[in-house]
Parts: sequence; structure tokens; C-alpha cells
Amino acid sequence: MKVTFLGTGTSIGVPRVGCHCPVCTSDDPKNKRLRCALHLEHQDHSLLVDTGPDLRTQALRYKIDRVDGVLFTHGHADHLHGLDDVRCYCFDREGPLPCYADLHTIERIERVFDYAFKKNAPSTTPQISLHLIEGPFTFCGLDIEPLIVYHGRAPVLAFRIGDFAYVTDTNRIPVETIERLQGLDVLVLDALRYKEHPTHFNVEQALEIVATLKPAQTYLTHMAHDLDHHKTNAELPDGVELAYDGLVLELR
Repeated sequence: MKVTFLGTGTSIGVPRVGCHCPVCTSDDPKNKRLRCALHLEHQDHSLLVDTGPDLRTQALRYKIDRVDGVLFTHGHADHLHGLDDVRCYCFDREGPLPCYADLHTIERIERVFDYAFKKNAPSTTPQISLHLIEGPFTFCGLDIEPLIVYHGRAPVLAFRIGDFAYVTDTNRIPVETIERLQGLDVLVLDALRYKEHPTHFNVEQALEIVATLKPAQTYLTHMAHDLDHHKTNAELPDGVELAYDGLVLELR
């Protein structure tokens, strides 16, 4: 499986509009962070994890010419509101584009993108089918295990695929999910900033989770402008580093 980080930034992205801090004004491309999303490629299949508002830019930048399906972690705007841009992936399909999500996210999609579900909706709207995630399932040749984590009080889906796990937008991982995240080769984990936050792990809290899970390698994501890429990496322990937009992992 090939994993491409399409975006590694927080909900407002980096640089932040109107901000002139050292990270926001940095020329380092690794300090430029679009909203969080992944692209997974496996056996000639192409799968998105989340469709944030930067999807069109991400698709063009990373040359994503085809998408066979979408997984959603949750329905917040920075992970959902680019869904309209999957229209281009629907034009040459024989059927609707399958999208997998929990019930709350499905209800939000049906509300926010109601025009796509109206009777006789034109082909210029996203042609998608919604599939409720109720447990592990197989899609595009991948065995996908959904796991519950908490973003404040709101449940969010993490995903384990083989020995890879994507855990974004969380500040609490329940015991039963901790148990399912053992033995990972690669963990991608939320780490917003150094200061504590009510709905996200900060760096210290993320490192505590890493110490508990002991994955072979961890990449931190969903980062604000508080974290300079190289300065922060220099302070992280071995086996932990910041992800960055365009990072590619080739996984067995």
C-alpha cells in the first residue's frame, strides 16, 4: 500500500490567514500545511481518507486522476467540505462513488450536500453512495478496521489497515481502541501544538500514546502553526517525526 499525505494541517491550515509568525512566513515547504487528508493506493485502486476543503488543490498537486472510494473519519468541515470536488471522479464511473462513514457523518453529508441526493439530481452533482460503517470491512482489496477515538466528547473514526493506523482529531483513545492499536509498523497520530487543547492531543500527550503503543514509526499530523517542522523534529524521540504534505510511505 502506498500512502500519500495530502494535507497535515489543522482546520485553518498553515500558513494561517492574517498571521505573520515565523512558521506562517517560512519559505520551508514542510511548513506549508493543507487540511488533513490521505490518499491510499493498493492493487491499482485509489482511496481517499477525508475530503477537506483543499481537495481540488491536493488532487491536482499530487496527480490523483481516479478515486474508487472515500473513507471519512468524521464530519467536521475541514475533513468533509471538499466532497463536492469528487464530481470529477464520478463523470466516467458506471455507478456512484462509494463513501464510507459512521451514522453521524452520513447524516451530515446528507444535510450539507442535500442537492446530491434529490430525486433526478443532475450529473453535475456528486454521484455518491453512502455506506454505514458498522465494523471491519474490506474495500479496494484492503481489510479496514474502524476504531473509535474521541475528539472532545465527539466520537471520531480511526482506521487500522494491516499494520498501519490513522488516528487524527482526538484527545482521548479508549482502552478497547488502545488494545486494537498494538503491534503497528506505522502510526499516524494527531498532535496539534505544544500547548494543551480541549479536543486534540498536544505533542506531549501524543508522545505518551506513542510510549504506550510502541509502534515502529510514528508520524504526527493535524498540526497548527505553533510547530516548526525542523525545530520540532529535532526535539522528538527516535521513531517519531512530523508528517508533511507530500510525504509518501510505501508499506507492505
